[in-house]
Amino acid sequence: MSSDVDTLVEMGFPRNRAQRALHSTQFKGLQQAMDWMFAHENDADIDDPFELPKGNVLGKEEPKVDQPMEVEGEQGESSAGGGEGEGAATPTSPQQAMSLKCEDCGKLLRSENDVQMHAARTGHANFAESTEEIKPLTAEEKQAQLEKLQERLKAKREEKEAKEKQEAIAREKMRRQTGKEITEARQKLQDEELKRLAEIKRKEKLEEKLAKKKVLDDIERDKKNRAAQFAKEKNQASQPQQSASKPQPAAQPVKKDYDTCRIQITLTNGQRIQETFNAKEQLANVRVFVQTKRSDGDAPFRLMTNYPKKVFTDEDMEKPLTELGLVPSASLILTKPQ
Repeated sequence: MSSDVDTLVEMGFPRNRAQRALHSTQFKGLQQAMDWMFAHENDADIDDPFELPKGNVLGKEEPKVDQPMEVEGEQGESSAGGGEGEGAATPTSPQQAMSLKCEDCGKLLRSENDVQMHAARTGHANFAESTEEIKPLTAEEKQAQLEKLQERLKAKREEKEAKEKQEAIAREKMRRQTGKEITEARQKLQDEELKRLAEIKRKEKLEEKLAKKKVLDDIERDKKNRAAQFAKEKNQASQPQQSASKPQPAAQPVKKDYDTCRIQITLTNGQRIQETFNAKEQLANVRVFVQTKRSDGDAPFRLMTNYPKKVFTDEDMEKPLTELGLVPSASLILTKPQ
């Protein structure tokens, strides 16, 4: 019977690697040794020289220790005197041990290494030297055993490849699932951002509409006040004067003091912005506000009113809004400087 080391070598494994694998798995069989080699094939020292522990060599006699010879009676004297008589002992040569035998199961083993492997596999512990010779395997038996081990090896590799393929499929599924979750989260954030921007734009349009309506209402109210004042003055002028010494004072329109001024500014790109200022603030503060809120570039500009049409100069920038007639509300337009 060939040893497990020789079998692994015939299968194509390096001898040092096969010996190390068998020793590391406590000689529990070829399958476990091959599993160990697959698991440690990337070790740096897997093919370094390796020597299995050596046991007793079959057939080698242990050194003899001289023992004192005992002489009993005449037979001892006769044998010491020349050994030619009938009572002379004929020396016999000891038989050489050809194998080791497991006394637990009766299996013959070739070497001490085979004994260690057999003991590791079976748990047997009683062994003795035997004169029986182990017949070597025939070529057909070796080939059959080798084919059987190669089939095991092939099945092990196929099992390993199938496992790796399943793990790769699982990793790919996990990668796709993670990518899908990331895409969905990104899309959700984009949708929320679009909704937020749409809500901001809706509020801006609503505020702009309300501001425009307020400006139109203020203009209409001013028109009515002017028309009423004009009619009143005309009516007073048509009445006869009562006395030159006691002229009747003309009725003065009631003026209301406003603390704030709401101004709407139209930029050069048509966009409108609005802000409420203190009635006593200077027009320069309105100009600074426009500069900080512009979205139509940073080209120089002047402020003007369309009704009545007036372009404000640098001197007007130092005047309060009440003096410029912009209280309680007004609409300003940006225009290029002349």
